[in-house]
This record gives sequence, C-alpha cells and structure tokens, in this order.
Amino acid sequence: MALPEEQRARILAALIDETALGSAQIRNTLELLDEGATVPFIARYRKERTGELDEVQVRTLEERYAYFKELEERKTTVLSTIAEQGKLTDALKGRIENCRQKNELEDLYLPYKPKRRTKATIARERGLEPLADVIAAQQPGGGSLEEIAQNFVDPQKDVPDAAAALEGAGHILAERLSEDADVRALVRRLSWDQGIFVSKVAPEKVGAVTKFEMYYEYQEPLRLIPSHRMLAMRRGEKEEVLRLSLMAPEEEILKGVQVKLIAGQNPYVNFLQGVAVDAYRRLLAPSIEVELRLEAKKAADEAAIQVFADNLKNLLLLPPAGSLKVLGVDPGLRTGSKLAVVDETGRYLENVTIYPHTGAGKVAPAKADLLRLLKTHAIEMIAIGNGTASREMDLFVRETLREAGLKLPVVIVNEAGASVYSASDIAREEFPDLDLTVRGAISIARRLQDPLAELVKIDPKSIGVGQYQHDVNQAALKKALDAVVESCVNYVGVDLQTASWALLSYVSGIGESLARAIVRYRDEHGAFATRRALLKVPRFGEKAFEQAAGFLRIRQGTNPLDNTAVHPENYVLVEKMASDLGVSVDKLAANDELIAKIDLKRYVQGDVGLPTLRDIVAELKKPGRDPRDSFQAVAFREDVTEIGDLKEGMLLQGTVTNVAAFGAFVDIGVHQDGLVHVSHLADRFVKDPNEVIKVGEIVKVKVLSVDVPRRRISLSIKEALPEGGGAARPRQEKPREKKPVRDDVGAWEKAGFRVKK
Repeated sequence: MALPEEQRARILAALIDETALGSAQIRNTLELLDEGATVPFIARYRKERTGELDEVQVRTLEERYAYFKELEERKTTVLSTIAEQGKLTDALKGRIENCRQKNELEDLYLPYKPKRRTKATIARERGLEPLADVIAAQQPGGGSLEEIAQNFVDPQKDVPDAAAALEGAGHILAERLSEDADVRALVRRLSWDQGIFVSKVAPEKVGAVTKFEMYYEYQEPLRLIPSHRMLAMRRGEKEEVLRLSLMAPEEEILKGVQVKLIAGQNPYVNFLQGVAVDAYRRLLAPSIEVELRLEAKKAADEAAIQVFADNLKNLLLLPPAGSLKVLGVDPGLRTGSKLAVVDETGRYLENVTIYPHTGAGKVAPAKADLLRLLKTHAIEMIAIGNGTASREMDLFVRETLREAGLKLPVVIVNEAGASVYSASDIAREEFPDLDLTVRGAISIARRLQDPLAELVKIDPKSIGVGQYQHDVNQAALKKALDAVVESCVNYVGVDLQTASWALLSYVSGIGESLARAIVRYRDEHGAFATRRALLKVPRFGEKAFEQAAGFLRIRQGTNPLDNTAVHPENYVLVEKMASDLGVSVDKLAANDELIAKIDLKRYVQGDVGLPTLRDIVAELKKPGRDPRDSFQAVAFREDVTEIGDLKEGMLLQGTVTNVAAFGAFVDIGVHQDGLVHVSHLADRFVKDPNEVIKVGEIVKVKVLSVDVPRRRISLSIKEALPEGGGAARPRQEKPREKKPVRDDVGAWEKAGFRVKK
C-alpha cells in the first residue's frame, strides 16, 4: 500500500539526514524497491537511477526504509489512540510526527497507553489527583503540605490521614515523572553512557566449575562490551549460572531528574525530591534497565550476525576447482569410508564403501576399489571431507597413488553441514535411493567443484561459521544470511543449464517456486538455447525476466552475450557497437583491441549512462569469467596427523574455518582446530579480524602451545610471518558488508555513505 505523501516526505527527509545522499538518489532507489526490484538488480543494472549506489548501500537503504515505514504506521496508530482520548494537542502531534526513533515515539505515547492497575491508579481512584496537581503546580499558599493534604483525608476511600494522602499523591507524581519523554531520554542516555554492566555468580553456583567462571565477578561499561562477551554472559544467565544487572550513575541521574521536576526553591522541595527518588528507583531504573539490556543484546546480535555474514560470504565465494571429474570421500573408521564419483557437471555416477582402517586384510581390497574408480571414470581430483579419519584417509589415498604411479590432486574439503544436507529434503529429492553417507560423499565432491552451488542447499546456520549463532535473534539471523547468499549467487552468476533449483531460487526475481518450474521445464525440453527462452517457462513473466536474466549464464549458447552479465535490455546497444566497428558481436567479445576502440560517450542514451557502458565493456573483455579467485589447496604436513604430533614452534599450513571477534580458528589437519588470537593475526593492532583474514583462506601458522588433555591449540600467524610481513595477507577488496545501526555515524560511513555530522 502506497504511503501518504506527507509520510513519504518525512521518510525521505530522515534518510537524507542519515546518509547525506541526494534526494533524487534516495527517491529513485525507494521507487525501484516499491516496484519489486531486488537489491542485486538495482545495484547492478540501475546505476544511473541510484547514482551508482553499491549493493551494501542499497540494502542499507532498504532496511532503513522498512524501519521508517513501520515507524510511520505506528505513529498513525498512536495519534489515533490519543485523539480518541481527547488529549491530542498540536504540540504533542508535532512531536510525534517529527520523531525518528521508535523508543522516542513509545516514550511520547506512554502517558496515554492503557495501563495495568498501579499505585498511581489506586491513588486516582481515591480522589488524590487534585492534591497531586496542587503539589505539581509548586505555588505555595493555603498552608503546609500536611494541611493541604488534610482536605483529602477520607477513611471510606482508604485515605485515613494526611500522610496517606501525600503518599498517594506522590505515587501519581512519580508515575507522571516516569512517563515524561524528556526524563526517560535523560535517564536512558546517562545509563547507556556511564552504566556498568555487572555479572556475578548465582548463589547456588558459588564454587562450581563452569565455562562461565571468568564472569563470576565481572563488570564492564555497558556501551563497550564486545558482542561475544555480552552473548556469553546472557547465555550464562539463561543457564542460571550468572546474575546480571546494570549499575547506573544514580547520583547524576537523580540530579537531572530533580531539575526536571522541581521549579526553584519552594516549601515542597523535600517532598518532590522524595518523589524523584521514588520515580527513578521504583519505575524508571527497572524500565530503562530492561530497555538498555535489550538494546545491548540487539547490538550484540547485530555484531555476531555480521561476523556470521562475513564468514558465510567468504565461504560461499571460495574459489571453485571447476568442471572436473571428482571422487568425493566421506571418511570413516569402523563404518568405512564412502567414495562417490561425480562428472564435470556434478552428476552422480557411482559409489563404493572401503574399509582401509579396520584391519590389515582390508587394505588391499580398499586400494583396488579406489584405483578402479579412479581409472574407470578418469578422475581428475580427489576431495576428502575433513571429519573423522580425514588425515588417515588422506595418507591412505596418497600412498595408493604413489604405489600406482598416479599424480592426482588430493584436497581436504571442509565438510561442515554435509550431514545436514544428506538428511535434507533436497538430498532426498536428488538421491532418493542412496544412503545418507553416500549423499554426503557426493556433496563433498561437488563442494570442491563449486562451493557456492553446493552450499546453497544447506541451511546457513548449519555450516558452522557463526559466533553464538543460537543466542541471537533467529529471524534477524535468517534475514541477514539469506541476503548474503542472494548477494553471492548473483555476484557470481548461475549456469542456467546445470543449476539446481536450490541455487536458482536465490537468483534475483526467481524464488523457489519459479526455480522448480525452470528445472522441470529444462528436464522436459532440454537445455535453454537463449535467455529469452526462459519466457516459455510457465508463470515466468517479463518482470521476472527483467530481474533475473542478467544473472543467468548460458555457456556455448547461440548468443555470446548470454554468457555475460550484460542485460538483454542492452543487447541492441552492444550489437550497435559491434556494427559500428564492422564486426559481429562474436568477433567483438574478448577482443581487447577492438573493445579499446569503442567510444563510450557515443552510446550514452536515455537510461544508459557511462556506468552501465563501462560494465558492458568489462563484460565484453572477459565473457563468462568467474569473479572468484583461482583455486588453491592446502598442504598439510604428512608427519602431523594428530594433536599429539604437534610441537611448540612448528610452522604449519592450514585453512581458516571460522573468524570471530576474538580471533580465527585454523584447521591444521589434526582433527582439532587451533585458535589464532586476534593479537596474533598480524604484527600490528587488529580491531576487526575480518579486516586481515577470511574463512577459507590458506595461512601459515606457528604453534605456540598445545594442551592435549583439553584439546586446545594456540597458534600465531604473526610469528609465522617473514620479517616485515605486516599481516596475514594483503587485502584489496571492496568494503565488507556492514549493516549500519541506528544513529551510528561510524557504521553508516563504513557502509559507504557520506554522513552529515
């Protein structure tokens, strides 16, 4: 439903103030979003309309737009409710309409909100509101407080004496004070800026050994607590090991509250000071503490979700080995190792189970089975899952290859989530007649060929690259991770002829239903000859085609542009470029000499400007290119297969499996990841580990210490660097996706916005 123009104008003004973008940029982006355009499509194919906003900026605007729309809807409800009570003044209406934060709106609405029965409610029922009004006016006359209060004594209303009357009036004044929006804002600000978050061990857990021992007597400024510590303490509270509280600057807060309440010197000062103390301790402090704890939790969630999102992005964009025949191995000991063969397109061919680790008599048959698969299917690469018995299987395979005189790459593949895939509906659809473990071996093989195409079949939460992922807001986590998958899939592009419905479902404008329809059509009618052939798929209309076409690839198709990110809406333009050079589009593609002759300014027209033209030229230079890095495999030391083989000072190669706020975990081939603390990631200060290291990266590490009984390994990248190495690796990449949080100027700037200050 379209927003009224007045509300839309307020949203636009708020976004301009937050981002310092031009009004046309924001307005055009919001219009595209309202029309149903996806974030990847807007960022890639509507640069002229958005002023070249990148995907991070467009997604941020989308999120803030949704926030302000919800705020405007809530304002409508609040205004209507207060108006029905006959209490809506012009001043209040103006404040409500102009507020830009949900908590500010709720503060303004609080005095008019239906309430449960409170001490102030009871006092009003006893007829004490006029007394509260007299005191609030602070205009002495007519006697002392006690004398004035005596006029409200009424035993029949449970007001036996003046003291009871004053107590009731005090409750009314305390409630009014606690519901004052300016007072709440003051208490909230001081509590956040100066509050100390305190963690103590629960009385019944004193002396108990738990994983939360470091928080038994712990305190830290609330606004400075890192995400992982906040989530750890909250988990400790949930498990009834810790007791958490907020220690606010009460003295300073009370001074500020009393200034708001007391108008200069008058005989009521002492009474009103007591009202202020009661209002703060009984009403404001508990309420604001709950709010701020929720805000701190939300901030911790956002940080943890961002870590997960960064890790997932890096994992999904791991370099693919490519279209090779691969033997996937799901290693095991007692139950055997499952071997599965897939062809260049990931199609399953054959499987066998071998038992090389269950006795000497099983080794020879296992080698024979392995060699038969390698030779029968002309295997080009072997992928071994990094789970139980992975190193034993790695050594067995390499030994078999040496004995047979074969030279094949053997790669250890992170199999996190493979078992989840094996038992999933998608796996049952693909391989209804195969055992779970065989499905796992197939997934491991495909994961080597193309990590992105295979990992999209698995719930991102099951991939194991998060930090306290089960403690954060699950709806927010899912939304963020889905956005990451969508972004990665559309960044890389999808082969229309081989993609699974799971992969296609993340393509801009498609979704699961259309993805399944595409696969059904492909199965029934064969490969798509052109992108336009998609319009023959039932329910695949022009709007879906507009959103999706540029992200789909047809290799060896009739039109070379179908294997590029050039959108079909610009094919005529490219044909004009080729015609002007006297060649066909086929001859123009990948011909740097001819492409260099294109005068882009000649082709600026309508909605097509230089940004789009530059993108077209980039695609023509490298049609069908994969934007991911080239594939590399880690080389584990053959003499180090178990944690007991490690020695302090060893230099090893490993793969980063997870990055957290406090450091990175590295698989060095001993069935137990080692931790590189953030202080050992580089020979300089590192605030954010994701700035210097990423999931899937191959790194050189030095073993600092090994605790075999507790299975803890401490590693250092810094000490493994050559002199002057500087960091784990040089990073020359686009800014990482960072979600701005409300009113956080630094976060907006990290998202690429120039922020008004």
